[in-house]
Amino acid sequence: MILLSDYSLNDLHLDNRMVLAPLTRARAYDNIPNDLMVEYYTQRSGAGLIISEGTAPSPNGLGYARIPGIYSEKQIEGWKKITRAVHEKGSKIFLQIMHTGRVSHALNMEKGTRILAPSAVALDGEMYTDQEGPKPYPVPEVMDVEDIKQAQEEFLQAARNAIKAGFDGVEIHSANGYLADQFLNTATNKRTNEYGGTIEKRSRFTLELAEMISKEIGKERTGIRLSPYSTFNGTEVFDEMEDQFLYLTRKLDNLGLSYIHLVNNTSLGSPAFESDLPEKIREAFNGTLILNGGYDKEKAEADLNENKANLISFGRTFIANPDLPYRFENDLGLNDPDYDTFYTPGEKGYIDYPFARKEEVLN
Repeated sequence: MILLSDYSLNDLHLDNRMVLAPLTRARAYDNIPNDLMVEYYTQRSGAGLIISEGTAPSPNGLGYARIPGIYSEKQIEGWKKITRAVHEKGSKIFLQIMHTGRVSHALNMEKGTRILAPSAVALDGEMYTDQEGPKPYPVPEVMDVEDIKQAQEEFLQAARNAIKAGFDGVEIHSANGYLADQFLNTATNKRTNEYGGTIEKRSRFTLELAEMISKEIGKERTGIRLSPYSTFNGTEVFDEMEDQFLYLTRKLDNLGLSYIHLVNNTSLGSPAFESDLPEKIREAFNGTLILNGGYDKEKAEADLNENKANLISFGRTFIANPDLPYRFENDLGLNDPDYDTFYTPGEKGYIDYPFARKEEVLN
């Protein structure tokens, strides 16, 4: 089974080609990684590569209740316990740096913080808060150039802190409608200055991040997540989308990034890809390509065998099946995910999913 064969991610040896996708789980009380999270990641250390849940690079990047950060010493120390435990199990782990931008609410943030975005366009709907339940999304402040440089510096410091915390690398979250993707998308970027209005200018924020971080911690330690044709968090499909993402891919290839993590959100309600863009990205990028989006074992095997990707990431199935590689290897049934507990506090739906017993293999 190619899915369970080893793989070299630059100089990192992965035991298999299965990736634990970055998954917001909202168990970081006071935004600090804790022992409950150590157990969660340890349970899923059968993955060749783990990509952490989206982690705020600064207090301004905290959008959701109970998501972790990587900007304080307590947070760094909390993550150290996780990276140490994962490495002891033989897996590798990258930190996903996620600034939520306009996908936020003040009640989920520290005092004195600001909700920032490329343009003053509020997201429709409501954001959950522990204090008052669902609240309407606020209109974000428009970032000026100084705010942009500050946010980029926060990403850069987060990457430094991630290496200090023992991570093998970082993934820049430029997908799913969060800050970097808000610059890429025409629904959220109405700017006409140097950070908006054209393909090149909309791509500038993300490309500057990628260049800064790869120079600081090494290109072999820097990956990125992208989600073309997604409408997640109020983004839209626009006319220049394919051209923009191919432009972005070629620039990322020039930087020599370790990987692109390409997300297909069709299974979550986004439109189906209207072109062969993933294949074109595959051709344009010489690094590792990770594909994500509603994969089961059969589809993952097929895409790897057809060389459509190097690695496949799994989300909801890994939530419900901490021993997913073992289950795949032995053709065992899968637990169903409990959607009601994806973001709730506590152990339920987090570290209490049953492991398959070895005796099942014999039946």
